[in-house]
Amino acid sequence: MISVEQNLSAQVKDLSFFYGDNEVVKKMSIPIYKNAVTALIGPSGCGKTTFLRCFNRMHDLYPGNRYQGEIWLYPETQNILDKDIDPIEVRMRISMVFQKPNPFPKSIFENVAYGLRVRGVRRRTALENSVELALTQAGIWDEVKDRLDQSALALSGGQQQRVCIARALATEPEIVLLDEPTSALDPISTGHIEELITELKKSVTILIVTHNLHQAARASDYTAFMYLGELVEFGATEQIFTKPKDAKTESYITGRFG
Repeated sequence: MISVEQNLSAQVKDLSFFYGDNEVVKKMSIPIYKNAVTALIGPSGCGKTTFLRCFNRMHDLYPGNRYQGEIWLYPETQNILDKDIDPIEVRMRISMVFQKPNPFPKSIFENVAYGLRVRGVRRRTALENSVELALTQAGIWDEVKDRLDQSALALSGGQQQRVCIARALATEPEIVLLDEPTSALDPISTGHIEELITELKKSVTILIVTHNLHQAARASDYTAFMYLGELVEFGATEQIFTKPKDAKTESYITGRFG
């Protein structure tokens, strides 16, 4: 018999997050299914990005922030919010790609190899193999293979974002967090990233924040609708977009607010 946990990459249980005394995420509980895309939707300021950043402990970088609740990572059944868990190791296992492409002022090769070097990989052959694999997974190897020593800042916006995705993939994470990864890109680059997301979920679990409802409907398997820091509804994307159970979800999906 297959346990529920075997189908999950993570499980969020009663997660709250505070900036000082301000509770921004309020007792959220959702499953994160393995090798699937889960979209977080909701109006601006509803806590989507704050929730996303809990997964790789980004909030630890600033004083006065605090978590309540748990995020269990499988198969170890490990609560990654536990104070004994090293946030650096969490960030290796759960990578993040930000809204605007943010390549380092380094070569394309060194951008992708960065996380591997942090992990202590020094052998040139190992680095070269991992960089090629990550760039191939990100769908940009053929475009950059002859200029790996050139600055990543010289690439187009869409190419920069795919290099950032390759950088996130290089450490072989279990989960990749995407925070509005196409909001700064043109429609053609957006299409490339969406195709890439569909391909990537074969090997990793993806959690994506998007304001683009069409993108959520196209690219995700599950959708969570948030409002004022709370989870209003979670379910299979087709159900959320065609037969939402909550009136607030229906109002947001149909454009009556948000």
